[in-house]
Amino acid sequence: MANPKYIIALDQGTTSCRAIVFDHEGVIIHTAQQEFTQFFPESGWVEHDAEEIWRVQLEVMQRAVRQVPDGEIAAIGITNQRETAVVWDRVTGKPLHPAIVWQCRRTSEMCRTLKEQGLEPLFREKTGLVLDPYFSGTKLKWMLDEVPGLREKAERGEALFGTIDSWLIWRLTEGREHVTDVSNASRTLMYNIHKLEWDEESLSVLGVPPQMLPEVRPSSGIFGYTELLGNGGRFRLRERPGISRPPCSGRVASARDWPRAPTAPVSFILKNTGEQPVLSQNGLLTTVAWQIGDKVHYALEGSVFIAGAVIQWLRDGLGLIGDSSESEALALSIPDTVGVYFVPAFAGLGTPYWEPNARGMITGLSRSTGKAHLVRAALEAIAYQTRDVLEVMQQEAGRRLTELRVDGGAVKNGFLMQFQADLLGVPVVRPQVTETTALGAAMLAGLAVGFWSGPPEIEQLKGFDRSFVPEQDEAYRESKYADWKRTLAYQLRG
Repeated sequence: MANPKYIIALDQGTTSCRAIVFDHEGVIIHTAQQEFTQFFPESGWVEHDAEEIWRVQLEVMQRAVRQVPDGEIAAIGITNQRETAVVWDRVTGKPLHPAIVWQCRRTSEMCRTLKEQGLEPLFREKTGLVLDPYFSGTKLKWMLDEVPGLREKAERGEALFGTIDSWLIWRLTEGREHVTDVSNASRTLMYNIHKLEWDEESLSVLGVPPQMLPEVRPSSGIFGYTELLGNGGRFRLRERPGISRPPCSGRVASARDWPRAPTAPVSFILKNTGEQPVLSQNGLLTTVAWQIGDKVHYALEGSVFIAGAVIQWLRDGLGLIGDSSESEALALSIPDTVGVYFVPAFAGLGTPYWEPNARGMITGLSRSTGKAHLVRAALEAIAYQTRDVLEVMQQEAGRRLTELRVDGGAVKNGFLMQFQADLLGVPVVRPQVTETTALGAAMLAGLAVGFWSGPPEIEQLKGFDRSFVPEQDEAYRESKYADWKRTLAYQLRG
């Protein structure tokens, strides 16, 4: 492959699949995106059709590269929804059950039982995670317990498990590679983040046959080859940390970063803690940020389960808007929500509450409430939840936040960025390329194949579009936040 000019990033998200072609300067050249079906078989349950995800991801990948000449693609990077669980047949490659999505709450009772048995400290110490249905380990246990014949197939080595990254790599390599990277493995409740291996005790508690599990590799390297790009070539696959990873994963040269908040359907705030895992006492998760070679970097993470997805719900569930881009103008059309608060706990509450049984709630409605109030309250809820996480993160770090760097699709919303700055009292910095999750996948793929020479060259590609500075005083932000906390307290009591 002579002088390749481009890297492809496959961005497999909760509601859509995307493929983005980046050039050597980190500029988006081509992109293709398509949504796929969400299934809600029972209250609190969320499923995907893994076969549909594969078909859609393959289609957008091939569509994105149609205008790229042969021989000019260096590698493919993958970023994905990390905790969604897939099981499939080793021989046929067909899914053996619908994929159970990270949002699914069906294992809430299972998690409660494990806690009552005193097992949460075990999982916390070994995996860095809390016992919550969010993670894929209890989803896998549920499938093994409930799907007829699955446990027997798994014990015979005929059934495989993986998060979406493993599923895509299996299909891209036509069944040759059953692998994942260390950051995705660290989100399963089954991976020992200290020993960097599948944890026998955790597997025993969950009843998971180890032969189901993928091989775990560092975050930068060759994961396999595919001939399915659509132009007859054979291309190297590279994976990167899951969809929720912010630029601290892409900034492989950094030692410690202050929090970054990617705002997509789900939002996560991470602080790079360096080469030693730091266990939180306040509801943060300890997770693997990335591994390059033998060097592993860890992060503290706060999880906001429903961020940009609340705007999608206003569009698809209520029909209040025709497109997510309309939300900014509606929010700015009124000066205030007039006491309307929106708690978008559609999938429970994450950091710092970890309440899987919480549900969405809107308060303060009156006859004068219109769709602009609901839309503005939904956007403000993203900012409030982000501050919830950052309050804990600052407490853990013992120092105050000086700025917040953000990325993801929702950061294009200027109202949300300004409100976030006003609520935090610090600048909120938006990058030039808002698709930094996909860009991070492209960057680590490029490093693995020599497309970029190293982290210093990648650092030069980073640029920032705008810094939103606070325009409100402390009295304003503390009053607004206090009202949010009162609303949350009412919800949690319920």
